[in-house]
Order: sequence, then structure tokens, then C-alpha cells
Amino acid sequence: MLLSALVSTTEQVAATSSRLAKIDALAGLLQRADEDDVAALVGLLLASPRQGRLGVGWRSLSGLEVSHAAASSLRIADVDAALSALAAASGAGSTALRAELLGSLASRTTAAEWDFLARAMLGELRTGALGGVLLDAIARASDRPIAVVRRAAMLSGDLGETARLALTGTEDELESVGLRVGRPVLPMLASTASTPSEAIGITGEASVEYKLDGARIQVHRRGDEVGVYTRSLADVTHRVPELVEIVRGLPAHDLILDGETLSLDEDGGPRPFQETMSRFGADASRELALRPWFFDVLHVDGRDLIDEPLRTRLSELERVAGDWRMPGIVTADPHAAEQLSREALAAGHEGVVTKGIDSPYTAGRRGKSWVKVKPVLTFDLVVLAAEWGSGRRQGWLSNLHLGARDPDGAFGDPGGFVMVGKTFKGLTDDLLRWQTETFPAYETRRTQGAVFLRPEIVVEIAIDGVQRSSRYPGGLALRFARVKGYRPDKAPAEADTVQALREFLRG
Repeated sequence: MLLSALVSTTEQVAATSSRLAKIDALAGLLQRADEDDVAALVGLLLASPRQGRLGVGWRSLSGLEVSHAAASSLRIADVDAALSALAAASGAGSTALRAELLGSLASRTTAAEWDFLARAMLGELRTGALGGVLLDAIARASDRPIAVVRRAAMLSGDLGETARLALTGTEDELESVGLRVGRPVLPMLASTASTPSEAIGITGEASVEYKLDGARIQVHRRGDEVGVYTRSLADVTHRVPELVEIVRGLPAHDLILDGETLSLDEDGGPRPFQETMSRFGADASRELALRPWFFDVLHVDGRDLIDEPLRTRLSELERVAGDWRMPGIVTADPHAAEQLSREALAAGHEGVVTKGIDSPYTAGRRGKSWVKVKPVLTFDLVVLAAEWGSGRRQGWLSNLHLGARDPDGAFGDPGGFVMVGKTFKGLTDDLLRWQTETFPAYETRRTQGAVFLRPEIVVEIAIDGVQRSSRYPGGLALRFARVKGYRPDKAPAEADTVQALREFLRG
């Protein structure tokens, strides 16, 4: 299959807000795809190439100077081979080799194809074709029951392989995909509620547990062999030996555990999220020890538990990992849930998660069985710039550069503004249209990708927290920032300060 067929389909998908239209377009693409292209095609659609880390960033892509092809000729298989070569480049000379490989690939693509590939490699495709839409498209294209396709994807943890099996294998082969120790599965996800009482109202009797600001881990053990995987199913076993040793000491031969890990400070409180995540990096220092908290068990000694009620799974979890369990209570009382939430917040954690006590483990799904409750913070910030959108947002000013007031000049000029993050989330079509029409009146300069503004427009931003970051001048970055609305009633002098944001830095 030609790469141009994938690009034109993603443009079609991005141009519509209809879920059914997206599914139809993707299903048609999958039906036309060559068998050997399916896994690579799915990875590109998800902006998550099947090769994993490519060693490619925005700087290496934006620095390329090549002439693109005038006509489409590149095939999916050619792209897949090039990405495999990029992922394999390592050691001395790898930077130059990657630049050569990228240049060669870019010169064989049209400008539109290269724009697509660059965004796919950076994980910034934004077509609205997320996993759920693609699962439905796979079921439509293969004429397989969606429940069977979804379960195979959940238990294999590989949407590309699931698509290949659904399209080219038998229904029995698809149905036979099951839980296997050593092969990570997509984690069960939680929806959200604003209060613990609201969450209990959704789940009924529940296990109400601490919500840590840590890293999700899934741990597989077979005898002395232990594998530790991240939320995205990346294998980080060799980076976390202390977790491996803890799990080797548990009273079981075969295990699959779900949980979180984080690092604690000298007082026993949680260290900042990015310090925990630093342990998963290539240059991680092991001086910062991690501790696990397990909240679910999917398999014990030959017995799959994912279809068992949570009540049963917690009983087994207590037996095999009691000393390492997540703190929590089983209750249907909203007041008890509220009290546990206050305890979690006082201990420096994010909040609580309520989990229906009779719910199965639905891997990869975000339903109403698990409901997380975290306090939402709002700040009034100013817009410093806006980037031109892509895909469905092509031609609109979209991604916002956000600034906080710096009255003391700690990070620049006294009374000025310091950049603390970006966001494109929460922007409706009406807001995108308004931004595109309004922002040029405040323009100070522009580049090919962005329009820079006088710091006069105030916007209310909701965040889940802040974290340390060297990326922005204020030394912090906003976590999960999204637009709540513009505040024409507020002057820039009323915007929140960078010091107010820094008060929420932990440690």
C-alpha cells in the first residue's frame, strides 16, 4: 500500500467530527492494506510506531533541509523499514546516521507525506482516531465481533497485531488470545468525578484507594523471572532492580500485578512525579529508590483473575502482596470515602480512586467501574503566543503559549510574564475561530508556525498540578492543562503569578 493512501485517509478522518465517518474511513483503509503492512499502518495511525523509541525529536526533524518528491511513490513497507533502521541506530556515529536516514526518507516523500510522518514520529498526529475508534474500525473491516476484537487487543497489548490477526486469521485464533505471564496487557483506566461522594454514587460499594502521583506499573513474575512494564507497556525491568527483588520475595510462583510506584523523601512523603519518572530514563541514578504499591492482581499461579470480581482479586492480593498493598477501605459510605480522600491529600497524594467491588478487570477500558477523584486547580494566565493548528485544526490558531505574571522579576523583567506551559485542550471550534479572528490584533511578530502576542489576553486554565521543568523559564510546567474559558473581565495585572504556581511544586 502507498503511504499516500494512509495520508489521505487521516486527512479525511481529521476533517470530520463524526465517529461513524471516522470508523468507515479507517475500515476501508484496513481492508485495502497488504497483510504485511497492517501492524505498521496501525502504529502510524496511532502516532506510535511499532518500533517504539526512534531516537528522533523535534530538533532533528525541524533541522532537515531536503527537497521533497513531486509525486507519491513511497510504500508503507518502505517507511516501516526506514523506521526500523532509525530505531536500531545506536552508539558512536548514531546521530549522523539518524540524520542521514531521516534525510533519505524525507526526500522520498511528498511535502504532505513528510508532514504526516513527522507528526506520527513525534506522537502529535491528533486525527481523533484514538484506540477506541480504531478498534471499531478493525471490527468493521474484519467483520469480527467488537467484543472479541477488544478483548484480544486488551490481552495482547498490541493493537497492530490484533488488527493483523482479525483481518487475516480465523475467529478462533482471535478468540484464543488470552492472558499470558510475561506479556503485558493494556491497563484498566478510570473515569473521573469531582468528589468522592459523587464517585461512590457511580460505583456503589467500592474499594476506595489512595491515588498516588506516581508511575503506573504492571509486574509479571514466573519463578525468578520478573518483568516490569510502564503504562505504555514499555519494558523497564533493568532500570528498577529494587522492584524486581520485592516481587521475587512474594509468596507465589506466577503473578501479574497492577500498581504504582514512586519515590519517597526523607520524611516518608512522595517526591515530585518527574523524579519518579527519571528512574525510567537511560541516565537514571539508582540513588533514588522506588517503592511499589499494588492495587490489583490479574493472575496467580495458573489462575486468571481478570473476570473475577474485585472483591475476589483483593482477597488474593492481600494474600500475596499484603505488605505492598495500596492503602484503602471497602465502603459504600460517602462520608468514609471523603475522609479517606482527606487523609490521602494530607499525605501529599493526588486523591482517591473508587472501584466497584464486584467489577471485573476490563483491560484497556475507561468505564464507570473505576472512578478517580483529584482536586482541579484553576489559574488565570495570559496568552503569549498561539501555534497554527494541523489536521482538522488546519488554518486555525490553536496551541496556546501560557504565561504567568512575574511581579518581582525573578525570571525576567519585573512586572513581566514568564512562560509556564502550552495547551490545545479544551478549545471548541467556536474558541478556535475566535482566537484566529482576534489574536492578530495583538500580534507582535510571527514565525512560520506561530503568532506571538502582547500579553493582554487572560485565559482561565484548569490543571491537575505543576511539576519541575527546565523546558520553560519559570522552572515549572503545567500538568494536564486545559482551557476553561477566556476572561475579558480581567486585566493582565490580575493574572496569577509564577510564584503562586511554584507553591504547588512538591519537595
